Amino acid sequence: MAKYRRLGELLIDAGAITNDQLEQALAIQKETKERLGEALINHGFMSEDQLIDALTMQLGIEYIDLTKVQIPIDLAQAVPKSMAKQYSVVPVQIVRDELFLAMSDPMNFYAIEDVRKSSRKRVVPMVARKASVDYAIQVLYGNEGAAKAIEEMKMESAASGDTVSATQSSAFVTNVLGEDSAANAPTIRLVNSIIERAVDERASDIHVEPREENLHVRMRIDGIMREILTVPKDLMNSVISRIKVMSGMDTSEKRIPQDGRFNVRAKGKDIDLRVSTLPTVYGEKIVARLLDKSDGRVTKEKVGLTGRDEEIFDKLMTWRNGVILLVGPTGSGKTTTMYAMINELNKPEVNMITLEDPVEYNVDGVNQVQINEKTGMTFAAGLRAILRQDPDIVAVGEIRDGETATIAMRAAITGRLVLSTIHTNDAVGTVERLYDIGVEPYLTASALRGIISQRLVRRICPHCKEEYEPTDEELTDLALPKKPGQKFFRGAGCPDCFNTGYRGRAAIFEMMPINSNVRSLISENARRGELEAALKDSKSGFVSMRENAIRLMLEGITTVEEVLRVTNEED
Repeated sequence: MAKYRRLGELLIDAGAITNDQLEQALAIQKETKERLGEALINHGFMSEDQLIDALTMQLGIEYIDLTKVQIPIDLAQAVPKSMAKQYSVVPVQIVRDELFLAMSDPMNFYAIEDVRKSSRKRVVPMVARKASVDYAIQVLYGNEGAAKAIEEMKMESAASGDTVSATQSSAFVTNVLGEDSAANAPTIRLVNSIIERAVDERASDIHVEPREENLHVRMRIDGIMREILTVPKDLMNSVISRIKVMSGMDTSEKRIPQDGRFNVRAKGKDIDLRVSTLPTVYGEKIVARLLDKSDGRVTKEKVGLTGRDEEIFDKLMTWRNGVILLVGPTGSGKTTTMYAMINELNKPEVNMITLEDPVEYNVDGVNQVQINEKTGMTFAAGLRAILRQDPDIVAVGEIRDGETATIAMRAAITGRLVLSTIHTNDAVGTVERLYDIGVEPYLTASALRGIISQRLVRRICPHCKEEYEPTDEELTDLALPKKPGQKFFRGAGCPDCFNTGYRGRAAIFEMMPINSNVRSLISENARRGELEAALKDSKSGFVSMRENAIRLMLEGITTVEEVLRVTNEED
């Protein structure tokens, strides 16, 4: 109890709390078994900022902002993970015989003593926010397997002087990650641990990037790039060669881009990785796109279609001729929605053929064709060939030019249903895009049945979700009226969400069915303003992307910042 009283006296001396508050907090702390600092913060006697200010002023210790520090992964060896989690501490740096230790409670003398014994170094405590410490622990020890593999690679490299040949001689015997890992070569274990980490973090892409001093590994998580770990420069070629071997690429060719793919089973999931290399000034950059095949059949429910959007989607699915376009930027979930449509329409009585680049999911009962531009199998050429195969439904992965668009439109008006994607900002802008690439307005008007524009917004992390009262500025930005007692939601940031306040993503849609009024305007080469006015006046039920995003925000699924980030004023 003496150490708690010393902390209490320190806080009283700093003017952060009163004697009465200390007595109340000590009484609470006896019941809850919290440390005194936690009791003071959790029960509203003081803020974490006030506690940190008092500790730095009274003890003369340094505050460290762990969100701005990249901790070397070899420090995972300095303090055991169990000890770091038990005491909420994380090693930050080793300088000669001193270990700098970030602590949420720098007066936890038991923690300092245990770390000193474990590391055999003099511990220099530093104070940090608890959420930041927990997040740093997750990041550092999430890379623990990689750290051990890197150390072994260094030793192997020093002994043999040739890591690349050792890497290439180790064939990819199993595609189940995590099994017999101790028997695998360190390079294999390092690459496996990177893939497993990506699966754990629900990453969509892994970026392996050579830089001047070392090899950086970043991952795209919920649409945002995150720094995960760095690998020493002298081990770079081993890692890159290993990934190329797994992907079936030519490891001796480093001057031109290559594509490959492979499958693994990691964390109980079947993962397909599409891999691309690109020569840069410091070596080959690798990007691997992860596709989770274990999620099963993609459905409209999994895509997130509900309410009015689902009604319009179902109505579009009843058409047996015409063109339905999915639009949005790269990474907005268009392909997933396309597969939901394909699964919805896939019946024994129809002949469905797809043209894809590449084929991402194999669908039983659908004839899927892979685009190969090197052999002349382009979207336009493939589409012409498909039309001689008696199709009922054609799905074209992407419309990239006027020729493909015109063939698709002509196919639709001759009695086929054509599904495709096109890169535009919103549903209304798609019509102008078709004009611009040379599709005749009368053809667009005759063939087009509907346009689905979509984006992905980040979901608020359920583990740190909190409500707050919106500011006047936020209400103005969203053009919302002020209501008494109105509450918005946001994430405070925790280890489960990389301290961002977000975990996972949700789709927002802008459904634009083509009614007779809109069709006549398109045939007259109407521009954006006229089309928007017609949609607002019509009874089509058109709801803009911004309005749908605001609905998700009011339901507590996403935040004001996400709504403004994903839907700009043009939307």
